[in-house]
Amino acid sequence: MAVVDVVNKSGEKVSQATLPDEIFSVPVKPSVLHEVVTMQLASRRAGTASVKHRSDVKGSSRKLFRQKGTGRARRGDIKDPLLRGGGSVFGPDPRSYAYRVPKKVRKLALKMALSSKLQDQELILLDEFGLEQIKTKSFVEVLDALDTKNVLIITDQKDQKLELSSRNVPNVKVLRTEGLNVYDILKYKNLVLLESSIKSIEGRLLA
Repeated sequence: MAVVDVVNKSGEKVSQATLPDEIFSVPVKPSVLHEVVTMQLASRRAGTASVKHRSDVKGSSRKLFRQKGTGRARRGDIKDPLLRGGGSVFGPDPRSYAYRVPKKVRKLALKMALSSKLQDQELILLDEFGLEQIKTKSFVEVLDALDTKNVLIITDQKDQKLELSSRNVPNVKVLRTEGLNVYDILKYKNLVLLESSIKSIEGRLLA
């Protein structure tokens, strides 16, 4: 098992913790990470592009003029796609782009993403944030003490002081363990894990 230093919010080492190899020492395969990230981004697509088809356009269904005898091309109602203001024929309709990859693959990708942060020395284990009040300045001081920017912070439970203090800081995101995902881990350069969140992560990925 990997042994990692646990630091406090002043950046000082206070203890050590062991991280399970089944989660933090998994060989990283870019193809697996790519597959899961692509799935996540596809699921986030709005898919709201839409046009009005012939039946959706407002207008009379009366035939504009008789079929024969006028010397003109035959014509139906005013909602004809060939006329200006008519309906669209093959335009897009609202749809979902979401799809799923197997649960085992999603779990494996999450383990690989966490392992990559440990291997690249971009993982920080923090004992606690312990903010006394909702204050962005106090939160930024902790980041400065940890000498980290562009960071994803993982907590094991709701911490309103932390979440509200960090919401106006750019390139920072706070997630609870149940929302941990591959895309966000890879998007942010550094990963800060609260020591108490390790048990929750183990329960989720080793169950």
